[in-house]
Amino acid sequence: MTNITITRTTKPATRPSDDSLAFGTVFTDHMFVMDYVEGKGWHDARIEPYQPFTLDPAASVLHYAQAVFDGLKAFRGKDGTVRLFRPKKHAERLNISCERLCIPQLDPEMILQSFHKLIEVDEAWVPSKPGTALYLRPTVIASEAFLGVRPSKRYIYFLILSPVGPYYAEGMNPVKILATDQYVRAVPGGTGAAKTAANYAASLYGAEVAKKAGYTQVLWLDGVHHKYLDEVGTMNIMVQIGDEVVTPPLNGSILAGVTRDSILTLMREWGLRVSERQVSIDEVMEAAKDGTLKEMWGTGTAAVVSPVGELGYRDQKILINGGKTGALTQKLYDAIVGIQYGLTNDAHGWTERVVAK
Repeated sequence: MTNITITRTTKPATRPSDDSLAFGTVFTDHMFVMDYVEGKGWHDARIEPYQPFTLDPAASVLHYAQAVFDGLKAFRGKDGTVRLFRPKKHAERLNISCERLCIPQLDPEMILQSFHKLIEVDEAWVPSKPGTALYLRPTVIASEAFLGVRPSKRYIYFLILSPVGPYYAEGMNPVKILATDQYVRAVPGGTGAAKTAANYAASLYGAEVAKKAGYTQVLWLDGVHHKYLDEVGTMNIMVQIGDEVVTPPLNGSILAGVTRDSILTLMREWGLRVSERQVSIDEVMEAAKDGTLKEMWGTGTAAVVSPVGELGYRDQKILINGGKTGALTQKLYDAIVGIQYGLTNDAHGWTERVVAK
């Protein structure tokens, strides 16, 4: 176990009411920080009051984007117990992202310890209302001051917490998405399979184009043929055509979503026909025409499951399931949320208790 120094704030903030929570706008009193120096390794693990960093203007992260992060949630059940959902999987993914950007990997047990200890310190910030949670954002940035294209020799790992409400203002209501064959999110061989800050910067323009056209999010198509479904916004995409549920394969451009993996596991256990294969936008549009397109939804940590009610592509618009949340989409959402809040049996051991009541 890593020795963690804890310095508590002398000026605790006022916690917002559960009803007022949006997503990612309020942060707790403390943060976890640890440093890396080449030759010394990761050291000086500490919890301290939430505060700004001081970075040199030449810090590598500001010029060459050596920055990775992950995101997971802690949930307070009706019994008051706080549970993390699949934290080991998120710690593993953070290290995969680090490796892709030449960032020294962290001890997985230390990552998990940072999750537990910081939540324990700021446990009072975990909201209780159904649909709310405490969002964890573990991040690693390059902090060495130099101008030159090579991996940094110094890094900062930090973890911040944010009590959150629904990711989309629509909540669980169906969203409108626009498929784009003009802009590209990622390509095989690039960094699309890692959770890097640069990936999200690259997605902003296409997302803004979609929003200006009246859509909630953009449906990314592949970066080679510009016709196969990739991701929707910052989520994995799934579509039910006939009796088959299809999601794009993890081909190097798509993030291995933890919620994606959880949902695929559940659907296979339920006996559904599930395929991880390429699915083209033309196949989806044709399925809409012949009546075999049943449901479409996005999966991710922030929104869990987000039903798609309308899909736009070029000069076409289609309604999916009459613009309403489908039965399978709702069943999946209820199943995952039930496990996260401790309402149903966690047969897979996906949750970890942080603070038991």
